[in-house]
Amino acid sequence: MTTRTQLPIASAGIASCCSPLTGGVLDEESAQQLARVFKALGDPTRVRLVSLIAAADDAEACICDLTDPVGLSQPTVSHHMKLLVDAGLVTREQRGKWAYYRLVRETFDALRGAISLDR
Repeated sequence: MTTRTQLPIASAGIASCCSPLTGGVLDEESAQQLARVFKALGDPTRVRLVSLIAAADDAEACICDLTDPVGLSQPTVSHHMKLLVDAGLVTREQRGKWAYYRLVRETFDALRGAISLDR
């Protein structure tokens, strides 16, 4: 059985007569964290980079394999990757002169849980 990591949810504590929206409301810290992640994904190039890594073996890719598909220079791709690392979407590991990036599955599980309609 797979368990999902979810962002912390704070109950609003308010009775609602007709809307289930108050049943699970993100607390302020969780909302800020989620906004940082969505902001990092708010650029089409970064979304493509995430999809390239996700499609790679073991959801890991070298920076050298990411530049050509997006048509950008290595420094520009590195900048995008830094933003994805800072948002907690990928990890970076230096191997010799190359940086390797891997998706953080827990972050994607938390995103899935935070926007799930099945709460």
